[in-house]
Amino acid sequence: MASDKKLRVLQVGKFYWPHVGGMETHLRSLCAQLKDSVDLEVMVANDGPQTQKASLEGVNLTRLGTPINLYSTPICPGMARGIRECRADLVHVHLPNPWAIMSYLFSGHRGTLVATWHSDVVRQKALSPAFELFQRRFLRRCDTIIASSGNYIESSTVLSRNRARCQAVPFGIAVEDLRCRDANAVRQIRNRFGPRIVLSAGRLVYYKGIDYLIRAMDWVDANLLIVGDGPLRRGLEARAASLIGRRIHFMGHVEDVTPYYHACDVFALPSIARSEGFGIVQLEAMACGKPVVNTRLESGVPFVSPDGVTGLTVAPRDSAQLADALNRLLDNPELRQRYGAAALNRVRTEFTVQRMVNRTIDVYRRVTDRPILHPGNVKLTPDVDLATAAT
Repeated sequence: MASDKKLRVLQVGKFYWPHVGGMETHLRSLCAQLKDSVDLEVMVANDGPQTQKASLEGVNLTRLGTPINLYSTPICPGMARGIRECRADLVHVHLPNPWAIMSYLFSGHRGTLVATWHSDVVRQKALSPAFELFQRRFLRRCDTIIASSGNYIESSTVLSRNRARCQAVPFGIAVEDLRCRDANAVRQIRNRFGPRIVLSAGRLVYYKGIDYLIRAMDWVDANLLIVGDGPLRRGLEARAASLIGRRIHFMGHVEDVTPYYHACDVFALPSIARSEGFGIVQLEAMACGKPVVNTRLESGVPFVSPDGVTGLTVAPRDSAQLADALNRLLDNPELRQRYGAAALNRVRTEFTVQRMVNRTIDVYRRVTDRPILHPGNVKLTPDVDLATAAT
């Protein structure tokens, strides 16, 4: 018999805001509204060896002591115990996160298990043989595996093996947060870098493909603004300086990227690997009415911004195609406006945080058979089967 008591949910992630990254952005957006519908706790890694507990934006958060990072994986010795002692009805783990998988399996949790598969493990394939047995056991234990698009389910070797457990729940953003609230900041960016601005944003890591975008700018009459930081920044700056550095500008970490989205003419996401599973930054640019140039990856990237609808899609690792697409949009204001308007409409109808949270709650309802209210009174239009209607 269903209980009237709120469902106790533990979200297990890698890190949490103010850490910057797609998984962290998604987890924060999800929890901001989910907390009104369930009894919610969040467990992630801390930057140091001490465990810290806090309430952040109304979310009960535990940052576990992390004495070491191994192959970009935070090692949190207290995670298994934390999962066990939380006594959650439902544990929701965000992947990839090998330590979270191991910790869950050793926690002895016997409740409902949901996982969100943000991306395949692409570069650290050497780890896969030793870890694969644990991952397979974990995924077999899952009641549902959430992926951000049907494209990713079908193109992922791991997810396609577990197709019966998978459900597509596209990521979403708070569109209203991307409104232009500082026209003066936008004007200053335009005055400094205009009249033709290409923007890219994200961590400066290998799969973002920023070096191909830098090469493309040799054939593009515009200023490229790169927002974000990461381990490849120094090398990318050196490469940009050796080409046309005066038109390529590394902005570093920016507290509020919104004015840059509104100031640019075109947004570029030149990613080269499936590690880019979705590209939330595309949604942010689209919410500001900007056309996107992205790459034809076997992931959710071209699903978010379809070719010829909200922007242009080119082959990955192809600087010449990138340049052609950027020039086509920069040289055609009418096309930019049409794609930008379509982009804004697509985000508003398909990729809002409300739709994402409500779809997630529907997953929780199905796997627990518990009544859970949607936050607010958001009325959704009937969903199509996004797992089979991927474009």
